[in-house]
Amino acid sequence: MATIDFPDDLIALARTSWAEIQAGRLTVDTARAVHEAVAAFAAEAGHARLDVEMGLKRAVRHAAAG
Repeated sequence: MATIDFPDDLIALARTSWAEIQAGRLTVDTARAVHEAVAAFAAEAGHARLDVEMGLKRAVRHAAAG
């Protein structure tokens, strides 16, 4: 899978979501915002939504590992 260059606002939104998940307080609004932003970015950039979602999760959740 190719490396995707994510915009800063999408990374920030995913980080917010991940922090809420870790704290056990993910809101529907945050989850929806991430989902919609991922779908919009995937469509605009010509990537599969699943590839964008998985790449974003990898970038945010495993940033320290790579």
